[in-house]
Parts: sequence; C-alpha cells; structure tokens
Amino acid sequence: MADNEFPGWHGTTILGVRRGGQVVIAGDGQVSLGQTVIKGTARKVRRLNPGGYDVVVGFAGSTADAFTLLERLEAKLQATPGQLQRAAVELAKDWRTDKYLQKLEAMLIVSDGDEMYVITGAGDVLAPEHDVAAIGSGGNFALAAARGLMETDLTGEDIARKAMAIAADICVYTNGNLTVETISKG
Repeated sequence: MADNEFPGWHGTTILGVRRGGQVVIAGDGQVSLGQTVIKGTARKVRRLNPGGYDVVVGFAGSTADAFTLLERLEAKLQATPGQLQRAAVELAKDWRTDKYLQKLEAMLIVSDGDEMYVITGAGDVLAPEHDVAAIGSGGNFALAAARGLMETDLTGEDIARKAMAIAADICVYTNGNLTVETISKG
C-alpha cells in the first residue's frame, strides 16, 4: 500500500467548556485506523503542572506528535509561569517555524481555568467564541451540541458530558469512554 493510500489514524473528539468560573475539557477514548477501532480507552486529556501552575490540555491527532507538543508546552509554561497566552503563542510560533515541528499533526485545547485556547500547527492561538471549543473527528458535532446546551442551566461538566454523548452517537470515530478534567480560575 502506498503512503498516500494509507487510511490514517482517526478517532478523537476533544471539547472544552467554560462555565461558572471553571473550564471542563473532555475527550473520548477511541483511536481508529481506517474503519477499525484500534483502542477504545485512550487518554487524550491531561493535566500539566509545571512549577505548580495547573493547566489542562486535550489533544487530537497523532499521539506521538501531541506528546511532543505537550513537552514543548510544558517547557514554555516553565519559562513563562502563569502566562498561558504567552506560552501558547510561543509554542505556536515554534510549531510554525521549526522544520521538525512543522511536520507534527495534532491540535490542542489548553486552559488554566481562566483562559482557554485552541493551538494549531498553522500558528493559530484561538480563544473560542461562546465559551466552547472543540477539535478532532467529532469536534463539530460536540461543538454544536455544547453551544446548544449553553442555553440551559446545566453545569459545565454536564454540558461537556452530554455534548460528548451526542457526538459519540453521530460520529463513528468517537466513543463514550470519556476522560474529563475540570480546572478553576487561579
């Protein structure tokens, strides 16, 4: 099979919801190769704590690439303690300009409980509108569901869980095995 015919890895939905002084980041556990589920219990949401500064990160894309980016983000956070935006921008600049990093295929949602950003390899550091961000194969389904649920009185965690359940019902690359991390403002 030629490289351009390889079906590729799929199967991530990551959702971030900011509500009531907290940010909840939820991720499903499915990893697929083509139409085959390779693993259903992957953990794609992590808590980082460089120098006592708590940050939650969810990632979509290649796992090895994402772990490389998480290490770089952690180093940026250590260099700029308490400055998530600055660390995110520095990571995005490196990701876009470094020959090695340019080849990495992943996306991140990061939050310190106050700020929340989507970071991409195109150099984007995006603060989401409507206090909801989503990435990955089922990201658009989760995003639409969460935005609709923001009109309710549900907690951020309840919104994230319900939106992820809706995405799992629609997207074949998303399952209901969730990792959920909540982080509060400073």
